[in-house]
Amino acid sequence: MGKLEDYAQITGRDVIEHLYQLAERLKGIKIVHVNSTREGGGVAEILKNLVPLMQELGIDTHWEIITGEPEFYQCTKNMHNALQGRQVNISEPLIKVYEEINQRNAEVLCKELEEADIVFIHDPQPAALIKFCFNRRGKWIWRCHIDISKPFRPVWKYLKNFIIGYDASIFHLPDFVQPLPHPQFLIPPSIDPLGEKNIELSQEEIQAVYEQFGIDLKKPVVLQVSRFDRFKDPVGVIQAYKLAKKFVPSLQLVLAGGGAQDDPEGAMVLEEVRAFAEDDPNIHVLFLPAHAHRTINALQRGATIVLQKSIREGFGLTVTEAMWKGKPVIGGDTGGIRLQVVYSHTGFLVNTPEGAALRIRYLLRHPEKRKEMGEKARRYVLENFLITRHLRDYLTLMVSLIYGVEERIELG
Repeated sequence: MGKLEDYAQITGRDVIEHLYQLAERLKGIKIVHVNSTREGGGVAEILKNLVPLMQELGIDTHWEIITGEPEFYQCTKNMHNALQGRQVNISEPLIKVYEEINQRNAEVLCKELEEADIVFIHDPQPAALIKFCFNRRGKWIWRCHIDISKPFRPVWKYLKNFIIGYDASIFHLPDFVQPLPHPQFLIPPSIDPLGEKNIELSQEEIQAVYEQFGIDLKKPVVLQVSRFDRFKDPVGVIQAYKLAKKFVPSLQLVLAGGGAQDDPEGAMVLEEVRAFAEDDPNIHVLFLPAHAHRTINALQRGATIVLQKSIREGFGLTVTEAMWKGKPVIGGDTGGIRLQVVYSHTGFLVNTPEGAALRIRYLLRHPEKRKEMGEKARRYVLENFLITRHLRDYLTLMVSLIYGVEERIELG
């Protein structure tokens, strides 16, 4: 991750000046972010980038995590699945564990949270903290990173009992917004162009990574990077590969990803994927550690085509990463992928393995179109999905919550 001044070379100087102007109105306040893991998944990755930049702007910013037993993560994984539309009934014992773990974490964190001027609570895992912090002086914001456009109603109704106590909510897209008695903001996620996952790499380093995993860069490579999660549809990706391979025998598939501390289903899905691959030597299933950012960077840069064939997707930062590297993306027609993949301009949206296979064949047959779409994809990310825009949106939100009653706010 770079310093703020380093981003001016990418975004232009005016963008950075605007951040300093906004931050000036927030000097002296304390901000705390809370989520459930420091490693694995988009939320941790975003906070790892955003928190130091807020601190660099002179804002007292902290990042805390809640911890729990396996039953807690099983409960919150069930919540996650239910909020994304699965009919998952959560047992009373698991609900009790969920509330007990939040209460236990509140005993550790509440003093800090109650003293903060702004508290960002990320996703369902720590949402119940608000119930156990009685002397709140600041504004509490629930930040939802998942697709809750069609939640399983009993689970959403339960969670909503906590969310209505917040002062505001943030969602990625208008489709995700739910009826709530407080202001709701739309802030898509972002990537850090100066982070290890997105910086420029030499061709030698890219080649070395591919050689490490026995993948031939001289042959076409289709890549999907994501946690091993059924909503990411890795089995559907393999089906698409097998269909496309009938017409492109040299095709190779790479499924690369890792797990997250708060996702207990990852190992099970990984085994399902390996079994479905059926020992095909051209399918490479790579389970990577959370810190393998340069490896993922190299895999994305070396790939011919990138997929993100999700069935549900809050946003899909791996789509953003691939587009930043000039790759057209074939993505599932869902959630935040729709916000990024502009049909036939930055990639294609698909609903089935057959549709994905058709688009793979099209892009392999038309390298000039692949190049044109990749250039448009990078430009689209530059204009919409870099961390500087994300930071600006958070600063603007905080200014509006703190100074909302004023008719005029001078930014300098």
